[in-house]
Amino acid sequence: MEKKTVLSGMRPTGPLHLGHLAGALRNWLKLQEKYNCFYAIVPWHALSSEYQNSKDIKKYIYEYALGWLSFGLDPEKSVLFIQSEVKEHAELHLLLSMIIPLPWLQRVPTFKEAQKEIADRDLNTYGFLGYPVLQTADIVIYKANFVPVGEDQAFHLELAREIVRRFNSLYKPIFPEPQILLTEVPKLAGTDGRKMSNSFNNTIYLHDSPDVIRQKIATMVTDTRRKKRADPGEPDDCPVFTLHKAFVNKEKREELAQGCRTAGIGCLDCKNVVIESIQRLLAPYWENKEKFEKNPQLVWEILEEGNKKARKVAQKTMEEARAAIGI
Repeated sequence: MEKKTVLSGMRPTGPLHLGHLAGALRNWLKLQEKYNCFYAIVPWHALSSEYQNSKDIKKYIYEYALGWLSFGLDPEKSVLFIQSEVKEHAELHLLLSMIIPLPWLQRVPTFKEAQKEIADRDLNTYGFLGYPVLQTADIVIYKANFVPVGEDQAFHLELAREIVRRFNSLYKPIFPEPQILLTEVPKLAGTDGRKMSNSFNNTIYLHDSPDVIRQKIATMVTDTRRKKRADPGEPDDCPVFTLHKAFVNKEKREELAQGCRTAGIGCLDCKNVVIESIQRLLAPYWENKEKFEKNPQLVWEILEEGNKKARKVAQKTMEEARAAIGI
């Protein structure tokens, strides 16, 4: 039985951090064993918000590929590629943009939310508004059956499905409707208590040393109820406990939660558990990363081979799309 296809990607807007690990990489490792996976580094999406800092994007393309390989993504099992090296993405994005009613894009909740959250950048651009159209092109050009997302991204996938239905009804049904492969994506707090994001400069990076990771987590604010060691707290209101939910096993996590609520454990003792858990998880990653860093050309060669594989599939899809439209 032929494997179903999965498409997912990352925007190279800053170094890889724990959010990438918890939200995507760990899941990608499992998916590559079961599906035909296309994993894309997406520079054009990065440009939608980082167009004023575009010179940094190439550096992060390499860093992401290095990180993916170091964490265990296998180019023999998955296609690892750079979106902008497969020009058919741009062509399909253009064609899809011709048929999408403007209100469909204006109602996307993340458009206005991002404009508020990232107030230091002008995101009132066509590229940012049209982000979901390019995202749809990324997905359907490989006729992906599934896209792994968290609940907060489900709206984007439903919009992609609407776009596919519109294309298929106007022309010819050549694209399958991509299905949501709902994944539990932990909402990690960054060092300032907000969502961990490169945009907020509050991240714990995968390349951070064990000492730096310890220092960053040790100084994070916890539940404000715990002004003194004897004060009980509530783990669900503690930014650090979001890291426990992502990186500490359930049994230990429940024990720590009980200790927090009864003031049976101090915040620093609680932090030490997640610090050590993260350090153990990243130890093989750091070791593999050192090996790949000795041969950066190999990383670029793996990406180029992935570009070729992706391009072959994308070109075939575009032939069908052009024929369906009649151009």
